[in-house]
Amino acid sequence: MKPITSHLIPKKMLSQDAYSQWLGIEILECELGRCKVGMTVRKEMLNSMGKAHGGISYSLADTAFGFAANTHGKYAVSIDTSINHIEALNEGDYLVAESVIENVKNRLGFNIIEVKRGDELVALFKGVAYRTQKDWE
Repeated sequence: MKPITSHLIPKKMLSQDAYSQWLGIEILECELGRCKVGMTVRKEMLNSMGKAHGGISYSLADTAFGFAANTHGKYAVSIDTSINHIEALNEGDYLVAESVIENVKNRLGFNIIEVKRGDELVALFKGVAYRTQKDWE
């Protein structure tokens, strides 16, 4: 089989990702080494304090990270991730996460993803990806 074009890989990934679909994640922009995704916080995503569960912004950032890491045409998986929650999130908030992978020199990719509510930074996500030798087809 022939490898697929870099900007189509995240679309294929999303079509096979039931969790990201449940979250309502949409791909806003995507190109080689970069992916921007967005979603709206829903009521069923709130914790016992009426704020978005921390896993919501984490999952959005992780999805942006994974999509961008895979645009280089090889299967890439996360091997280390963490997040700093800066602001509480509410039902109805629209969140955007953008991942930019600038340098691809070896099998490891390092990235910091900003999660924003409008222009406001609400979380910082750090990820390390491992790129396999398997091509996306």
